[in-house]
Amino acid sequence: MKILYAVQATGNGHICRAQKLVPALRQFADVDVLTSGTAADISLGFPVKYHYRGFGFVFGKQGGIQWSQTIFRNKPIRLCLDIAKVPVTQYDLVINDFEPLTAWASKRKKVPCIAMSHQYALLGEVPKPPRVPAIIRWVLNHYAPAQRGVGFHFKRYAPHIFFPIIRDAVRNQKTSKENSYTVYLPAYADSFICSILTQIPHTQWEVFSKHCTKAYSVENVSVQPPSGTAFQASMAAATGVLCGAGFETPAEALFLKKKLLVVPMRDQHEQHYNAAALADLDIPVLSKLSKQSVPKLSAWVDDTAVPNIDFPDDTNAAIDYLLSLAAAK
Repeated sequence: MKILYAVQATGNGHICRAQKLVPALRQFADVDVLTSGTAADISLGFPVKYHYRGFGFVFGKQGGIQWSQTIFRNKPIRLCLDIAKVPVTQYDLVINDFEPLTAWASKRKKVPCIAMSHQYALLGEVPKPPRVPAIIRWVLNHYAPAQRGVGFHFKRYAPHIFFPIIRDAVRNQKTSKENSYTVYLPAYADSFICSILTQIPHTQWEVFSKHCTKAYSVENVSVQPPSGTAFQASMAAATGVLCGAGFETPAEALFLKKKLLVVPMRDQHEQHYNAAALADLDIPVLSKLSKQSVPKLSAWVDDTAVPNIDFPDDTNAAIDYLLSLAAAK
């Protein structure tokens, strides 16, 4: 079987998942990799056969998506041309991790396409935020359409939903608990983050920011550009992790037995789904980062309780399920 594995490269979580799944899939089939998007901070670590600009969101500095830049940078004519030329017909199967070009090309050219993503899990009966706008439900169904799929979430809510795929580098990571906290909030300016965290002086904050190009420190806060290896090392040594309500980073933090506090990005509704699921696991959630957040952040730092949540390695089970879907046509 010849498979095209298509991965959304606008976020680190999709890349981390592919690092584990692609080598595992190559035990069963000939697998080529396609990526689209340019916002990830880490590399796959193996060759990519095709890369497209794709469709991605531009993060602002005030807790949300910068819609004007997002619309400006995503050119619909180019997207349509890319969909037309994606070589999906050369493959027996497309495995799609929320990647829109191959999903739409497969739909148009009637090539079998199976979703294998966190987003696919959100279409099922999982914890949801109180209000989900109709447009968000439409996006989840149509951004990267697939009739069948494998989902990943913090709990196994249904037979087609599996635990998060944790990279081997993280599963094998040695950990410690120093008086430091790792921070990754890409939708906030690092200067604003520093203005909040310096008000909690009795700990060391290690901030990774997309908005800085050179490392620097302000009082008890150190700031540096994103780096996969440095971030992983920081998280492994930290007492806790303060981050957005994405999927892979919170999952890895919980796997490493770190305290976790998440801040869902404004207008990024997938993160609000994740925040609802994490709240269901008794993980604290901040609606936004602000001056008013300081008491809650300080209380979280002082709290010695650590989540005891385990994520067994579901890689083989998820691939077996996917192969059963493929065999069923």
